[in-house]
Amino acid sequence: MPDTTTTAQQPGSPPTSVPGVLGRWGAAMAGRSRWVFAIWLLVLIGLGAVAPSVFSSLAGAGWQANGSESVQVRELAGQHFGGNSSAAVQVVIHSDRDTVDSPVLQETIANATAVFAGDARFGAVVPPQAGMTISPDQHTGILIAGANANTDDMVRAVDEVKGELTELSRDGVEVYPTGASALWSDFNKANHDAMIKAELFSWPVTLAIMVLAFGSLVAAGLPLLLTIAGLVASAGGLVLLNQVTPISVWAMNFAMMFALALGIDYALFIVSRFRDALRNHTSKAHAVAETMDTAGKAVVLSGLTVLVSLSAVLLVPAPAVRTMAVGIMLAVTFVLAATLTLLPATLGALGPKVNAASLPYAKRQQHRSPLFERWGKILHNYPWPFALGSLAVLIALAIPVIGLKVAMPSISVVPEDAPVRQGYELVQQQMGEGAPGMLQIVAPSGQAQQAATAAAQTPGISMVTPPQPALDGTDYVLMQALPAVDPSDAQLGVIVGELRGALPENALVGGAPAENLDLQQALNDYFPLIVGIILVFGFVLLLISLQAPLIALIGTVVSLLSTAAAFGVAKLIFQDGHLSGLLGFTPQGFLDGWGPVFFFAMIFAIAMDYTVFLLATAKEHYERTGDADSAQIDGMAHSGRIIFAAAAVMVAVFFTFALAEPLPPKEMGIILGVAVLLDAVLIRLMLLPALLRLTGRAAWWSPTWLRRVLPTISFSH
Repeated sequence: MPDTTTTAQQPGSPPTSVPGVLGRWGAAMAGRSRWVFAIWLLVLIGLGAVAPSVFSSLAGAGWQANGSESVQVRELAGQHFGGNSSAAVQVVIHSDRDTVDSPVLQETIANATAVFAGDARFGAVVPPQAGMTISPDQHTGILIAGANANTDDMVRAVDEVKGELTELSRDGVEVYPTGASALWSDFNKANHDAMIKAELFSWPVTLAIMVLAFGSLVAAGLPLLLTIAGLVASAGGLVLLNQVTPISVWAMNFAMMFALALGIDYALFIVSRFRDALRNHTSKAHAVAETMDTAGKAVVLSGLTVLVSLSAVLLVPAPAVRTMAVGIMLAVTFVLAATLTLLPATLGALGPKVNAASLPYAKRQQHRSPLFERWGKILHNYPWPFALGSLAVLIALAIPVIGLKVAMPSISVVPEDAPVRQGYELVQQQMGEGAPGMLQIVAPSGQAQQAATAAAQTPGISMVTPPQPALDGTDYVLMQALPAVDPSDAQLGVIVGELRGALPENALVGGAPAENLDLQQALNDYFPLIVGIILVFGFVLLLISLQAPLIALIGTVVSLLSTAAAFGVAKLIFQDGHLSGLLGFTPQGFLDGWGPVFFFAMIFAIAMDYTVFLLATAKEHYERTGDADSAQIDGMAHSGRIIFAAAAVMVAVFFTFALAEPLPPKEMGIILGVAVLLDAVLIRLMLLPALLRLTGRAAWWSPTWLRRVLPTISFSH
């Protein structure tokens, strides 16, 4: 944040006693703590009133590439064919004893049809049809309830009726709702349960780490207070935002993780600096002002870096991906707002009481850690071994990225006992590997026969249904094409590509598998652009905050290196299956398709978070002394313990998601946890301080013309 009121300092000059913008802001919050508490209480009551409904309000659909061919097919099928689109609900009805035309199964079909009656969200209900949705042995039929609403509303609709449908199972008759809408319904439930379990487990672990880091129960409680405020506010904010535009439930899942991780990060940095400032000031307001003038600036710059990194994800034309980014950005915004208002007000009200209920060892604790000062001196004396050693490990871990494969998740991400998976596997047994992933072809009526012939002759297509005319009389026909491979098989992409190439020009190919392929292609296409934007913005923010091109470039490059290493580990675990037995999952042979785009933004944001904390502290000491060696050692002495404790919290929070049964949250937790671990240990506590030592004064050098262009920012109080 530009601080034009702070007097520019030359290295080695005495620190100014005039507080900057953030210092004066912090003092104002401390002096008006009752007003701040009152305003936050109103905000939390208002948003907290709707926050409990966050998981029931948000849906889990939106996994599509807007404007793609497959989305066009779904929209045409919804408009002209009674909703028989990829969002339609498919009810699998099976009996080992009876056939579809038996009274028992006919009664079950009638009862299933009645479940959808009177609900405007469902379109035409089509009973099982011979040669299309009835198995060759006549023991399995699929009833299709059309989608008369958008994909998010269809997921909610399935949430409401799937219980009634599964209850129709009796006396040897099995009933399972399947299809894309049912898949997201079952997955959302499994994912929600896993996330809540992980959160509940992570809170006591987090509190224990906080108590060890601060040595004071009161100080340890402040980060959790901040996090709770951010979580409640962001949950309520997402519910309200969902009234304007559909928000994926994944947005809240990610928001929960980041609110906890970053809220604790920021509070650690602020509270630690405040406790140190109390030693130098008798006035609580002055201590808060010094804290916000130094640590506060680093937190603001860190928050901006996170927001900028995630904003690049908004370029991807996929509603689910965009809203996940929005969820995290909303959580970070509320946490940042609480850090800049609620936290300084609380510190101003507490004053020395922030050290209340201290453990015995905490009374000897100082902001300048003797342990990390010694570590800083070791790095100063032996920079090359640590720089080369950490580089070698990071590069070795990053090399597997070359063979990384990505694809959209398969049915295996849903628990085995979920109705949608049971129905999926039953359909495969009775009708063929590709039956759960039927492709849809929409063509003009005049091209119906040509399209049907071309589709039937396409390698990998086992069967094509007769053209079905539009129910509203428009000039379209709909055909279903049965692939010969499982919907998650890599060969399906080749089949869809050849099918699209063989069909007449105006014929379109869609269906749930095609939507996944189109989304994956969009993610792949946008990935290089997103990486470029994040790197440029990250460098610019570091350049503005540190006023030094070389260290800004180094900070950006090493963050990229830790991100690559994290993806290398992800490839070894989730694609190759190493440690899969220990972690309790079956590898899919690829990383979930949204992982590279989203995890890159998240990992890079976290990496830059630590970069800002370390380099801002080092810059503060360089401004005071003008000595690059002192800046490197003092930077480590004053920030090392905070980075270590913050990383420990983040790793603990993220690794609790390894306990999740569904694979995506397990991937998310392990990849982010590994990224933080690698970044904190190998980058922030080894490589970056060693590079500061090797570059010396050149790290902080800036040309005169650049200093004139950049806003003046000082980290000294």
